[in-house]
Amino acid sequence: MLSSGSTTVKNLPLKRRLYFLLKLVCFVSSVLIFCEFLIYYVVIFQCRWPDVKGGTHMSEKETSASVLKAIILADTHLLGEIKGHWLDKLRREWQMERSFQTALWLLQPDIVFILGDVFDEGKWSSPQAWADDVRRFQKMFRYPASTELVVLVGNHDIGFHYEMTTYKVNRFEKVFNFTSGKLITRKGINFVLVNSVAMEGDGCAVCRTTEAKLVALSHKLNCSQQKPNHSNKGCSAVEKLPASEPILLQHYPLYRKSDAECTGEDSAPPEEKNIPFREKYDVLSQEASQKLLWWFQPRLILSGHTHSACEVLHVGKVPEISVPSFSWRNRNNPSFIMGSITPTDFSLQKCFLPFESRVFIIYCAAGALLVILVLAHVQLLTPPFYFAQRLISKHKAV
Repeated sequence: MLSSGSTTVKNLPLKRRLYFLLKLVCFVSSVLIFCEFLIYYVVIFQCRWPDVKGGTHMSEKETSASVLKAIILADTHLLGEIKGHWLDKLRREWQMERSFQTALWLLQPDIVFILGDVFDEGKWSSPQAWADDVRRFQKMFRYPASTELVVLVGNHDIGFHYEMTTYKVNRFEKVFNFTSGKLITRKGINFVLVNSVAMEGDGCAVCRTTEAKLVALSHKLNCSQQKPNHSNKGCSAVEKLPASEPILLQHYPLYRKSDAECTGEDSAPPEEKNIPFREKYDVLSQEASQKLLWWFQPRLILSGHTHSACEVLHVGKVPEISVPSFSWRNRNNPSFIMGSITPTDFSLQKCFLPFESRVFIIYCAAGALLVILVLAHVQLLTPPFYFAQRLISKHKAV
């Protein structure tokens, strides 16, 4: 009996250590699950589709039938084999995949637009590296049959104008079913997709083809809208489209001097706002911008490229929204745009993703607490409860 009791006493510390270790594992696992999975649901759950004018007076059935729910994001910049470190790839791609999949599950959009720079190294990637990048993209940005994904081209996908080749353009178009000037119509809403890299205006082969397509689209839209200042000559044989002013989607923003007038927590940092933009590099040239405005007279322009948010008004009436980068590699506070769009109106709302700095703070706080618990367990640090208990005991003794 004495031997059995002695064994029980010896095993007691071992059981306590195992129990403490189990609690630590549960604590660490809970922090990881929250920071790497649940936090996306907590944050994106707070985002709501904006109401369009008259939407509050429509029934739920009428609203779902007439309003197009669109998510717009930009500049995912999937890292390639040359500049992309495997750990950086793993971290950034996990963040974007979880954000995108969570947004699809919670918000259930009709359509998603990605405004170019899908890849970081498409401008110089080999066929094998390109295939690997595409495979990873398709895994991260998979989507259900109820949602449509439309991807536009950016300078990192095919190179800046001096790097752009027909091969790179065709390679991108083959994967994403994108053409350098394309019109898609959904629920009576016209979207014009522009390859802004090809708006150089120097008459290159891709530029000529792109501009010719855009001019043809402009003619078709103007015939359908029957605008007073547009000649009806040649409209009889043109396919009629919904008489809805188009929404212009592209990678480069239209020309603006800088981001000096941009405001908001996700606008450019103060030290960058007054840096002048370079035409055909940071923004489209003034000539190309005027052409697009004149050809299409859009009611809204959505663009990316700058990695920061901005809202500007062109010719006093046409709003352009620059969508910030969707990647935490480019921003501490990525976001995407939620748009409720009808043939005659639209309403936009920004949905922020988890701030990386806040996730880092959670990890630091959890790590500090973990160290305190371990030190207290091995009696290198007196737990506050026992410290207070000793003080009370001493006070009573006195």
